[in-house]
Amino acid sequence: MDPLHLCIALGPVAIYFLVLGIINLSRRPFVTSGTRDAAALGIAIGGFVIAGPMELFLPEAAAVRMGFWVWPTCLAFYGLCLSLAVLLMRPRIVIYNVTFEQLRPSLAELVLRLDSESRWAGDSLVMPNLGVQLTVESQGMMKNVQLAAAGNEQSFAGWRRLESELTAVLRHDKGTRNPYGMSLIMFGLLMASAVIYYLSRDPQGVAQALNEMLRK
Repeated sequence: MDPLHLCIALGPVAIYFLVLGIINLSRRPFVTSGTRDAAALGIAIGGFVIAGPMELFLPEAAAVRMGFWVWPTCLAFYGLCLSLAVLLMRPRIVIYNVTFEQLRPSLAELVLRLDSESRWAGDSLVMPNLGVQLTVESQGMMKNVQLAAAGNEQSFAGWRRLESELTAVLRHDKGTRNPYGMSLIMFGLLMASAVIYYLSRDPQGVAQALNEMLRK
């Protein structure tokens, strides 16, 4: 792989690792929706898609006719495919920097406040008045918990309310930093260093490869 394509592939992943590492090194729990979490991952691997299958299967006739504008079209198509995949996913809430043991007391209190008829069955929860059914998936080593939808009958308004209320409840909680975050930052810095090194080693070759890629 030439330096340009290597940089395109590694650049977004390096930024993703750095941001994820910073989030994991925070003492406060970080709550986000599964939609945003999946969208961020999709953007991170977008560089590999551009440097790999997108250029490999790029219609040559369209590239010759449209020139530079073929790439915004392809990127827009990728963005639409990613949006469709994200929207078709079942509702999910991701909480970083917390274990299930730490989360459960706050979650149990919040659930009873939002829906007095809520019921637990092991790691599964049903909130009939809120229209939410979920299972709790814990990844202890990475210190994050996911509340994943169980079944197709879900209320998206209920999920949004659960996410906003959970964010407010955990806003002032503090815990210990996750050492896993330092590994993510190290990987991100290594990738970013590789990108800077290859871009600075042969800038003219990178510029020429970029012109060829953009059909200039």
